[in-house]
Amino acid sequence: MKPKTLHQPFEVHVADMDCWNERPLIYHFFEIVRIMDGTGTRETNRNRFPYRPGSIFLFTPLDCRGFHAETPTRFCSIRFSEVFLSEFKSEQDKERITNWLKQLETIFAHHNRFEELLIRNENDCRMIASLIQHLITEYEQRQAHHKENLRHLVTLMLNVIARNVEVGGPAESNGTREGLINRVLLHIQRNLANPEKLRVEYLARHFHISPSYVGEYFRKYTGESLQSYIATSRIRLVAQRLTQSNLTVGEIAAELGYTDESHLSRQFRKHHGTSPMAFRKGLAQVA
Repeated sequence: MKPKTLHQPFEVHVADMDCWNERPLIYHFFEIVRIMDGTGTRETNRNRFPYRPGSIFLFTPLDCRGFHAETPTRFCSIRFSEVFLSEFKSEQDKERITNWLKQLETIFAHHNRFEELLIRNENDCRMIASLIQHLITEYEQRQAHHKENLRHLVTLMLNVIARNVEVGGPAESNGTREGLINRVLLHIQRNLANPEKLRVEYLARHFHISPSYVGEYFRKYTGESLQSYIATSRIRLVAQRLTQSNLTVGEIAAELGYTDESHLSRQFRKHHGTSPMAFRKGLAQVA
């Protein structure tokens, strides 16, 4: 699939959906999309969810994303890189934002694949709409301190979105099998750097499932094996780190729990057909 990169650390676009006539693309940046008018379908990584006026979507780097409009649609797109959010003066702020971005990755990776992202609180919906309008004004007028204001507005908006995701809906909080698989998937996403918490024995104890049934249960509700899902999810994070950070391959391997750099490189080549460094150089050439 064709990639699309961001040429500035932060961009805001208000446009009609006509620009989405081409096939879904893989984007190498974070994006918040708010539907202003119209109805249709949002596609992310081959999953489809309906949209309507007021719908809000957040996409993480390397999501393949697209829209299929059923009625004339107008939207606001807020696009930013990890560099944009980490341009703070102190190392403490930078570390805080880096950790916060990692949490967002796990939350939204789950929802983009398995569930529609819903903002259930009406006050939060109104707050996000107001924040987006302020973002558009700051971006267009570019007055003094507008970059700092844009960062704070984006951070506040993402915090509001994240708390709605973390609260979860009925399917995630009830005792059904579907609710349980959602909790298992979120646990895996949040512990990709901690292999011990991804072992069958740990999952069985933590979620009160028979160890002999964990693999069968996981495949039944996701359509793939537990180990395949974990391996693919970790490689996806590796690709995001290569795209969004200046970390070395060895540092990424240490962060995500690989045995060493060579282990990571073998697994990455198996999924992408190229080495991590060649992948990173290819992105630089596209940009």
